[in-house]
Amino acid sequence: MFLYQPTSGYCYNSDSIFLYDFIATFKPKGKLLDVGCGVGIISLLLARDFKTETHIIDKQKKMLSYAEHNFRLNSLDVKAHLGDFTEFQSEERFDYIVSNPPFYDPSVTQSEDTHLNIARYAHHLPVERFIRRVKTFLRPKGWFIFCYDAKQIDLLMQWLRHYGINPEKIQFVHSKIDRESKLVMIAARNNSKSMTQVLPPMVVFDEQSNYLPAAQRAFERAGTHSIKADRFDSEELGVRN
Repeated sequence: MFLYQPTSGYCYNSDSIFLYDFIATFKPKGKLLDVGCGVGIISLLLARDFKTETHIIDKQKKMLSYAEHNFRLNSLDVKAHLGDFTEFQSEERFDYIVSNPPFYDPSVTQSEDTHLNIARYAHHLPVERFIRRVKTFLRPKGWFIFCYDAKQIDLLMQWLRHYGINPEKIQFVHSKIDRESKLVMIAARNNSKSMTQVLPPMVVFDEQSNYLPAAQRAFERAGTHSIKADRFDSEELGVRN
């Protein structure tokens, strides 16, 4: 799968690939919403692999334009919404809401690049408001599947349970087996009463910094090829289709 990314500003990273691979284990179907979609990497891959009616939302017009272009480039349908998810208004309700949201603590030194800042720092999508709005748009047994800063797991559990979106499966991601986790992936279900299952950790690298099989399989399954560009080449669009 080919997709465009800007030459400067935020670009997707391995977090999105691992999250896509995690979501894929649930074999999503029905209506799916990708919150803070960026260039559309997660929902693009899911729309390619599963039968979903795909919606995307991002507050940055630039990023949404890349995402829309990438869906066209890969002959996939999408309904795009420009705006802040915490102010999103729609009669739609979704079977799956997925997201790799901004989650860095705003107290750290922040990037002065506007696009990077919005994509990275949690104050642009505060976790309580985020989860409250997810509750609004989930169908009664809908899934909310996302990744977040592992250090904030207590806050996530608090607000998910507060709004009745029960975390059913949790997986921590570690760069190496002896490193602390910096990323957690959570699959939570609306109105569920199931006990939480903590899955075996995903470890990305071995001691020699080579990808371990699970990480390697995620990249192979995604099969993405990025094109860095600040404009869309119509001739190339024809070639890629």
